[in-house]
Amino acid sequence: MERSCLIVKPDGVRRGLVGEVRRRVERAGLRIISEKRMHLSREMAERLYEVHRGKDFFGPLVDFMVSGDVVVMVVEGENAVGVLRRIVGCTDPAKAGRGTIRGDFGTSTRENVVHASDSPESAGREISLLFPELAQL
Repeated sequence: MERSCLIVKPDGVRRGLVGEVRRRVERAGLRIISEKRMHLSREMAERLYEVHRGKDFFGPLVDFMVSGDVVVMVVEGENAVGVLRRIVGCTDPAKAGRGTIRGDFGTSTRENVVHASDSPESAGREISLLFPELAQL
């Protein structure tokens, strides 16, 4: 079994899309093993997006991620990272397919409802940051 991290971003929380995201994850055969609503600190948001530090979108992305509550989830299943990436769709909602979370609900490359781990390594790092109690399981 593989684990991945999914974050419903502030726009998704504000728009009441957490339940819809949850339903789509479960319909795809993934199991949500932990979930919590939280407000990311600036430090935590910077650590989550560390790989993008120095890029022009880093500051605005961090600002957006601390602009409201998020819902963070750990999902588990066969090929969880790949399955999750497929159901969330491309970063740019205009390029994401119909039926994907971002294609159906995203409004811009920043306000695209969700973040999903892009690799098992990223998933492990993100889970350890957001769910330290699960990092060793």
